[in-house]
Amino acid sequence: MIIGCFALVEPFTSLERQFHAIKEMGFDYADLTDSHNGGSLGVEYGFTASLSLDSHPGKVRKMAEDAGITLTSVCAHANLLDPTSPDRYGTVEIIKAIRLAHHLGIKQVITTEGDAKTDFGHSLNQEQQLFSIAEKLHEPVRWAAELGIELLIEPHGELTDSVEGMQSILDALGHEETVGVNLDTGNSWLGGGDPLEFVHKFGKRIKHVHWKDMGEEWLPKRGTMYGCGMGLIPLGDGIVGIQSIVEALDAIGYDGPTTLEIAGVDAVQTSAKRLREWSA
Repeated sequence: MIIGCFALVEPFTSLERQFHAIKEMGFDYADLTDSHNGGSLGVEYGFTASLSLDSHPGKVRKMAEDAGITLTSVCAHANLLDPTSPDRYGTVEIIKAIRLAHHLGIKQVITTEGDAKTDFGHSLNQEQQLFSIAEKLHEPVRWAAELGIELLIEPHGELTDSVEGMQSILDALGHEETVGVNLDTGNSWLGGGDPLEFVHKFGKRIKHVHWKDMGEEWLPKRGTMYGCGMGLIPLGDGIVGIQSIVEALDAIGYDGPTTLEIAGVDAVQTSAKRLREWSA
């Protein structure tokens, strides 16, 4: 498998610096983790590692090439349950991410529904949630199919964190050759799901993996919290059962990209070492 890094490994630094820091830790691969429309004051003044979806692709390509980094995905995590609004990351931003990935030669864009933040979103029943997600992803799927991009759905919400919920979304979206799964080991576990069951259920439809392990202190929150940004411990030090997941992925012949969503140089490097030891 390919092992890369979350491009948010140093606080209050630029995206360009993130790429160089990842290379200095001994990695050759990274994702484009944070993105936004238009301009950003934090980016302009060098203390935010976010990427404008309106960037010229040559600028982004040069940053990665100068650091010796290959980009494996563009993250476009969205809010698909609340009403559409100019200040919410949704359909328009996902389409922009797909276009940018195409121009950069990146094959994958990763999205998810997120958790609702309005009374409207919280009032939706499961059938309504599914309709909202499918409606907001309908056009992004068409763009992804047109441009040859894999649009991957990540466990990071009430519906996506379970095998049943994820399957309902995949069924609603169709386009089996275009739409796949990004398995996030920590998120699926935290939301009450079983990441090992995801491997057994979705098999070859898993096209990317985000690695996180969770400590016992997270147990009281399990099933009530949908996603967390980064793991704070090395893989194998928690209770998610990462080694079994690696072995299950090996058993189905998984050899695609993976991303360490882990804070701290030592934890990141220890995690990579263990992944290589566990993988056949």
